[in-house]
Amino acid sequence: MKRRAQPWLGTLVEISIADDVDTAQDGGFASAFAAAFDNIALVHRLMSFHDPASDVARINRAAVGACIDVDAHTACVLAMALVIDDASASIFNIGCASRLAQWEYLPRPAGPLPLYQAGDSGLVLCGEGPQHQVRKMREVLIDLGGIAKGYAVDQAILALQQAGIASACVNAGGDLRVLGSNPFAIAIRDPASITGVGATIALTNGALATSAIYFSGRLLGPEQAANEKMSDAKVSALIDGRSGQPVTSACSATVQASECMLADALTKVVIATGNAHHPMLARFGASALLL
Repeated sequence: MKRRAQPWLGTLVEISIADDVDTAQDGGFASAFAAAFDNIALVHRLMSFHDPASDVARINRAAVGACIDVDAHTACVLAMALVIDDASASIFNIGCASRLAQWEYLPRPAGPLPLYQAGDSGLVLCGEGPQHQVRKMREVLIDLGGIAKGYAVDQAILALQQAGIASACVNAGGDLRVLGSNPFAIAIRDPASITGVGATIALTNGALATSAIYFSGRLLGPEQAANEKMSDAKVSALIDGRSGQPVTSACSATVQASECMLADALTKVVIATGNAHHPMLARFGASALLL
């Protein structure tokens, strides 16, 4: 097994190649690793909330009514995010960044935070052919952190496939995808003990993602909780888009799907509803596990 790891997407991304013989094209394993990490780095640069040059930052700075040119990768992620938003009745909503900034999970931009509006991401895709644009319909801050990491994993797998790799796993902090029929044993953290293993899944040719609040859950200070008129002062980096309220459940949600982008986004639907059989899963050929 050959492994390489690099820090991207706010986590450590590990790529494992299980091919016994160096069958990779144009430079072998080293070239395959480089191409996969290049794809991850591209997604990071395009969709980072923190990078002022990213597509996400430019959308957030744009005036209401503006059409913003975005990269084809960003347009692909936005399109899927809007589909899942609509299909889930906005349980999944990328227009949640104002809430995350309010609770200091994201840096607060200059000026007042836009009011969170449940049921409306505030964006519409427009433009045809090679030009990709998004129109900003209202004041909104978007964050693609709940879906872009999965897309980056998918793009890394694509690079490995194109390099001739037959068996591999790309793991971005628990959002992962396996290439090939060789099973990879994936340990799912036990949310009750943090350090323990709650389940193990043998994964082949598919993706897996897990969402939980065991690292992001915390209490607001009394003054901030009172100012926000929250009956429960506990917050997390996961948001139920229907209400804009934080997910505070102690369980974890793991979703298995064909693509990591889907698995990544659908974990937010499952953990917000506590429903491992949510209709969204069947629609996208996915399955879920709650621990």
